[in-house]
Amino acid sequence: MPDPTRPTFDDVLRVPAPPGRAASGRPPRIEEVASRAGVSPITVSRVLRHPEMVNPETRGRILEVIEATGYASNPHARALRSGRSNVVVAFVSNILSQQFGMAVRGFAAALEPEGFEVLVGQTSYSYAKEVAMIQSLRGIRPAAVMFTGVIELEENRAALQELAIPVIETWAYPRDPIDMLVGFSNADAGAMAARRLAAAGHRRVAFIGRSGGRGALRRDGFRSTAQALGLEVIHEIGVGEITGLADGRAAFADLLARGGSIDALFCANDLLATGALIEARARGLVIPHDLALLGFGDNDVAAQITPGLTTITFDAPAIGRTAGELLLAHLAGAATEQHRMVELVLVERGSV
Repeated sequence: MPDPTRPTFDDVLRVPAPPGRAASGRPPRIEEVASRAGVSPITVSRVLRHPEMVNPETRGRILEVIEATGYASNPHARALRSGRSNVVVAFVSNILSQQFGMAVRGFAAALEPEGFEVLVGQTSYSYAKEVAMIQSLRGIRPAAVMFTGVIELEENRAALQELAIPVIETWAYPRDPIDMLVGFSNADAGAMAARRLAAAGHRRVAFIGRSGGRGALRRDGFRSTAQALGLEVIHEIGVGEITGLADGRAAFADLLARGGSIDALFCANDLLATGALIEARARGLVIPHDLALLGFGDNDVAAQITPGLTTITFDAPAIGRTAGELLLAHLAGAATEQHRMVELVLVERGSV
C-alpha cells in the first residue's frame, strides 16, 4: 500500500504547441503599439486616457493596433505596472461544479479582507477557451491567477511564466507545477477506489469518468491498482464535458449496453455517479445489492439520494483557502513552502 505521506505523482499530460504556431511571447509595449500605428507613445497614451483629444482617424488606427496586439491598456494593467494591482483571477474548469465553487469562495475569503478582488472565468475543460482566457490576462494583468486544475498546454505554461505573476495550480499533484500548487494525487484517488471495492469482495469492476485530464489520471490509478489486487476491469467509459446528471445516466446506459457482468462501478465524478445511480434505479437495479457504486467528490446530492453514495472526497474550501494564504504570503515576500497537499478521505454511505 502506498505511503499516504508520500502521494503518487500525477503523470499530467503535457501538450506541445501545434506545428507552425508560435509561443505566446511577452505582452507588447506601448512603444511597439506607437511604432505600428505611426505615432508617438504619448499619442497612444492620450487615446487610452483622453480619446476626445485625438482626431478620429488617428484614434481609430491606434485602437486597431491595440486590438491586434492585445496591448494591456486597461486600468488594472496600469495598476499592476505601478505595483498596485488588486485583481486576482480564478479560472474554474466547470462553473457548475460544487467543489470548484467552494474552492473559489475559500480563495476569495482569504484574499478579499486584504483588499483584493477575485474575478472568475470558466475554461470548460477546453484548450481553446484556456488559450483565449490566458491571452486575456495580458489585458487584465492581474496580481495573480489560480486554476482549478493544472495547465497541460505547453504554450500556456510558457505564456503564464512570461507574465511574471504568481500562478497557483490545484486539483492534481504534478512533478512540475508552474509555480505554486495546492492539490492531491488523482492517481491515489483511483487507487483508493480500487482498494475499497476489493475490500468489499468485488472482483468484476468498471469505470466511468472524463476521458482526459484528471479523469484519466483517476482511471489509470484505478486500473493499475485493481489489476494488482486481482480485480478484472470489464469496461472503461470515457465522457467528454460533464454538464449534469444526464451525462451520468447516459454513460451508465452505455455501460449496460456493452454487456458483460460487473459487480461494482467507480465513477470518477459525483455528477456521473449520481446520474448512474438514478439510471440504475430507473432500470430496476438495487444499489448496492445488484451493483456497488463508488463516486468521487461528495456533492450535496450524494448525501441525500437513497441509499447514499459512498465517495472519495477532500476539503474543497481548504484548497481555495490554502491557495489564498500561500498567495498572500508570497506577495508579502515571506519565505514559505510553495506546495501543499490536501488529504483524500473515504466517506462511507450505503452504495458499496
